[in-house]
Amino acid sequence: MAERILLLVGTKKGGFILGSDGDRRSWSITGPMCGGLAIHDMSQDPATGTLYAGGGSPWYGPTVFRSDDLGATWSQSSEGLTYGDEGPKITAVWNVTAAHGAVYAGVGPAGLFRSDDGGATWRHVEGLTNHPTRPTWQPGAGGLILHTIVPHPTDAARMWIAISAVGTFETRDGGDSWEPRNAGVRAGFLPDPYPETGQCVHKLVMAAGEPEHLYQQNHCGVYRSHDGGVQWEEITAGLPNEFGFAMVSHPRDGQTAWVIPLNGAENGRYMPDGAAAVWRTHDGGDAWIRGAEGLPQENAYLGVLREAMARDELEPVGVYFGTSTGQLYGSADGGRSWDAIATTLPPIYSVEAIRVPG
Repeated sequence: MAERILLLVGTKKGGFILGSDGDRRSWSITGPMCGGLAIHDMSQDPATGTLYAGGGSPWYGPTVFRSDDLGATWSQSSEGLTYGDEGPKITAVWNVTAAHGAVYAGVGPAGLFRSDDGGATWRHVEGLTNHPTRPTWQPGAGGLILHTIVPHPTDAARMWIAISAVGTFETRDGGDSWEPRNAGVRAGFLPDPYPETGQCVHKLVMAAGEPEHLYQQNHCGVYRSHDGGVQWEEITAGLPNEFGFAMVSHPRDGQTAWVIPLNGAENGRYMPDGAAAVWRTHDGGDAWIRGAEGLPQENAYLGVLREAMARDELEPVGVYFGTSTGQLYGSADGGRSWDAIATTLPPIYSVEAIRVPG
């Protein structure tokens, strides 16, 4: 059966869906959708095919959209996305992830919410917010946000989340309790560079078929773990800079991953030397390869946000990234060569690739 690839693209002015056949060379564009609200993350429940989009703003508050017809129509709910009268006001949803029959939303100020009715209503996962380290949590430059949710593929009780600028946590009991998973990760901006929490993790991903094998792009380097985050090893060597946001892993090969290094936090946060490139590893981070064919190599002062990179599941793997100035690029050969897919979208906050029947 023929298949199509859809790119779910969250932007400052709503969600967009781009579609292509298996050659991934010609793309259609549909949107904006989701009422034109800022959309920080779009994803699909692999079990049901339902699409979710999370976003909001300090003015309109947090919201999650749902579509059961691949984006043709959407419903919307924020019921239960609150800390109550005594808690801080939630400004937006930063991540929405479906797993094991539930849907999870990461919000700012940092917290985790769960829905058991497909996003119609939400409840606060209080075990994380009540963690003993909570009084020490400090925001990163983008705020105190829970931006990454990584469910265990087979154990519904296990999950990892990432918060800026707090670090990574894991639960093994369905969210009742959480353990920091930051040992070995530098927080070079703090007096103690190796605290229990306080690391500014930018993105966390799982290696294919290896639930204990994790990668992360941090404010202070790129890391890998082979024990579910209990201990981390730095693998920044070979990259042009330790700073970046976006990271994705291969769908079948646990040793392959892609990152987009940027100039440091105090140096513009754009691709080094104004030359666009995506770096990949095929040996778990021991070595890195620069992929830039087809990307602009002069005056390309592009930034890429943490959710704005994705890969598909075809062979060879397609890799995609969107910029904070509205350009969307794709590679149909695993990051070796690149083409511009769209150049005039609103600022891109997130990209996700899904496969649907043609």
